[in-house]
Amino acid sequence: MPEILAASFLVMLASLSGKLVIWRQAGPVIERNLHFFVSFAAGVLLIVTYNLATEIVEHTGSIASGLPWIIAGALVVLVAFRFMPGFHHHHDVEAADHAHTMIDANRVLLSDGIHNIGDGIVIVAAFAASPILGIASTVSILVHEVLQEISEFFVLRGAGLSVRTALMYNFLVSSTILIGSVGGYFLLEQFAAIEVPLLGLAAGAYLIVVFHDLIPHSFSSARERGHYGKHVAFFAAGIALMAIFVTFLPHA
Repeated sequence: MPEILAASFLVMLASLSGKLVIWRQAGPVIERNLHFFVSFAAGVLLIVTYNLATEIVEHTGSIASGLPWIIAGALVVLVAFRFMPGFHHHHDVEAADHAHTMIDANRVLLSDGIHNIGDGIVIVAAFAASPILGIASTVSILVHEVLQEISEFFVLRGAGLSVRTALMYNFLVSSTILIGSVGGYFLLEQFAAIEVPLLGLAAGAYLIVVFHDLIPHSFSSARERGHYGKHVAFFAAGIALMAIFVTFLPHA
């Protein structure tokens, strides 16, 4: 149990990557070009969604078994969140031009929370097999999480949250990994049985985030500022970087 908790808390620290890795080094530059980094995040999260779908196929043998859960996740996020208020906290002067953003921070946070529960289950199953596999799986998840959390940090900033608020919500949502790891430790068989539904729900939720929030936001920004080429380049860079991680360091 101690090693599982240590691995979970280590992955949780990845939620602070936006501040520790990026913001302290290049905050003003990121702020001025935040609309481009939202396009970068869209590319990263698109590969995350694809990776979740491939994991469903690996678990079930076919996408058909997981497709209903993907559709369910998309519908829940798309329909239910129409009746929930979005976060629009403009505490920073730099965020003032995001007052009419179409990005809903709620959807991003929910998608990440579901995904993190699945990661907790993976960590427990890996350590149950062997300590070496547990460590390898933790490292793999951590590497993916760093890039993903940085990207989601850009998205939360693009939604209008201040740096502090974005980091706080990112960290709180990352703690859902403990639901998967602690619950999986005591009830591994039962929690393993819900892994495919969790993967499907997370994939569906991310699909809505990417295609309903991020890509339209990028198109709107490009139309206003006339930077279509740069948005496409950042989007492609996000896809390429996350695809490299997925290819050479498979997710658990």
